[in-house]
Amino acid sequence: MNKSIVFRYLMLFIGISTCGQSMAQGGLFSFVKKVGTFIDSMSVRGVDRRYIEAPERPWQLLLKGNLSQSIVSMKNHGEVLGEKYDVQAKLKTVPSQYVGVWAGYRGYGLGYTVNIGGDKGSNFTIGATGGSYGVHVRFHSFDSSKPNFSLSSEFLTEEDKEELGKIKLIDPIHVNTVIADGYYMFNGKKFSYAAAYDQSVIQKRSAGSLMAGAMFNYTHINYAADSNADLIYLMKGIGRVKLWQGSVGVGYAYNWVPARGLLVNVLGMPMLTFVNKLKAYGYETNIPEMMDDPMFWNDKVSYAEWDEWYYENARIEFKGDETFNSGLSIGFDARLSLTYNLGRYFFNIYGQFNNIRYNHDDTKGYLNDWFVNTSIGIRL
Repeated sequence: MNKSIVFRYLMLFIGISTCGQSMAQGGLFSFVKKVGTFIDSMSVRGVDRRYIEAPERPWQLLLKGNLSQSIVSMKNHGEVLGEKYDVQAKLKTVPSQYVGVWAGYRGYGLGYTVNIGGDKGSNFTIGATGGSYGVHVRFHSFDSSKPNFSLSSEFLTEEDKEELGKIKLIDPIHVNTVIADGYYMFNGKKFSYAAAYDQSVIQKRSAGSLMAGAMFNYTHINYAADSNADLIYLMKGIGRVKLWQGSVGVGYAYNWVPARGLLVNVLGMPMLTFVNKLKAYGYETNIPEMMDDPMFWNDKVSYAEWDEWYYENARIEFKGDETFNSGLSIGFDARLSLTYNLGRYFFNIYGQFNNIRYNHDDTKGYLNDWFVNTSIGIRL
């Protein structure tokens, strides 16, 4: 989904909800004040004040920097002209840099970052963090024109394999992901998730907590183009893949306070994926017919001449789609955070790693997604 559309609809929803409620309660200011009071009370309800402190200034304004990378791997094996092959297409973006802002009230807020280098993708995040819970949604999209191909077969020469590593696609592979995760901490009285990940409260003493979590992932990989007919043929006719996954897990998180104002958080949780639905879009190609052309096997022409002939003749035709359930799989979610509070100012750096897998028959794959956020913030 286009990030600007997401943002406009979100703002429209908030505006309608706020206006409707405010008219019923006797004014916008009165309604906002009541909501703020309710959130204030929720942020400290049931907590041990010796361990967790709620700052007097409820607003947080953060200047953020982000370094991220996504790796999508697709594997398949089959047979061409009696020769077996194994193919792996790995879409590994170069680490990408983003800058942006995040604004929130007691951990409830919105963030937006823009790309300044790397995969030329985009990120949009929504977050809500309380003392015992955290919910975050991240939208990420990127294109890859230089996938890392690995093809193992007896009919390929070493030179052919070397050239595969230099491939640059005319029509890039498009990848869109939505990752939503939520956590509940069983020791919310002494342990604060918010202290480590949005600094809406301050952890004063070390404490840990058993945690339960859930994650939803949507991934759309699309390389359906005439120029990618050979890739589609090697992937047994699959030109687009949509993946929906729902996972649950149990893990542990620990907030370590080695010195006043300093907080180190470690979080780890294995995830069991119980919803693992894959929708594959099938295409027919004319690659078998092209393989009957002497030009296909002509090793006397240059790679440039062969490419020109290929792009002029390669074609694909959509045949239909089918949905599969891949069954149970195991993934992992891990985070590490470092926070320093200095009066109304605070500094934070944290990283997150997600591993998500799928498979169907001979087609297997995974998505590795990691990012490191740095931020400088002020409480208002």
